[in-house]
Amino acid sequence: MAETRLHERFRANEPSFGGWCGTPSSFAAELLAAEGCDYVCVDCQHGLIGYDAMWPMLQALRALPATPVVRIPANSTEWAGKALDARARAIIVPMVNTRDEAALAVAACRYAPDGVRSFATVRAGMLIGSDPAQVNREVLCLVMVETAQALANVDSICSTPGVDGVYVGPADLAVSLGVPLSKMFEAPAHVDAVDEIREACQRHGILPGIHTSGGAQARALAEAGYRMCTLATDVALLRTAARRELAAARGEGDGAGAPSGPYG
Repeated sequence: MAETRLHERFRANEPSFGGWCGTPSSFAAELLAAEGCDYVCVDCQHGLIGYDAMWPMLQALRALPATPVVRIPANSTEWAGKALDARARAIIVPMVNTRDEAALAVAACRYAPDGVRSFATVRAGMLIGSDPAQVNREVLCLVMVETAQALANVDSICSTPGVDGVYVGPADLAVSLGVPLSKMFEAPAHVDAVDEIREACQRHGILPGIHTSGGAQARALAEAGYRMCTLATDVALLRTAARRELAAARGEGDGAGAPSGPYG
């Protein structure tokens, strides 16, 4: 099984910039990949996407080099296995607060003896391979650190065997830290937390990832050491473009429009 672009760029210590789908649209996933995103995440937690919409979105990514990623709704053995069977190459597991919870996420993503994933390869067997040991090495388990509790446990989470990376949810992190969402990435407590998570990932040699509000912030975070930076959701990109063009049409300011934020 060939390495994905996300694997390759991380191992070369290069950042990956990705897109994020909250709408159940194969075409949206395909568009983001065709524009050159290094990965595209299908969001089954907060996106409007169920399993029946998710797997055709992964199918749409097959002909393009972007790594197919799925954020599952919860730390669930069933969801992780089904997403991997559909040919996700990386799983993002939300709300992981402890080392034990990180170990559960890892187990859900790996076949025995490294985990509890059930062997029934379905679509993934056709496209990725059916050697359990090889597949275990090549799929990525990314856990989300997005609460004050997880931040307190970040070193033990990052050192959990089989955790390949941490993906920061900046909004939930802000809420948990008591930081107004309008001050995300600005309030000292939030800035320090984002830095602390990155540093923990670097100490343990795993992939640091984060959701951003756009290209400029993604570049800044990549320069700081993050190696997986999501530009924005499809929803945010659509809203920002619509706002900009409506403002221009109505003669309201310069038509630049205000960003909708990372989540839309």
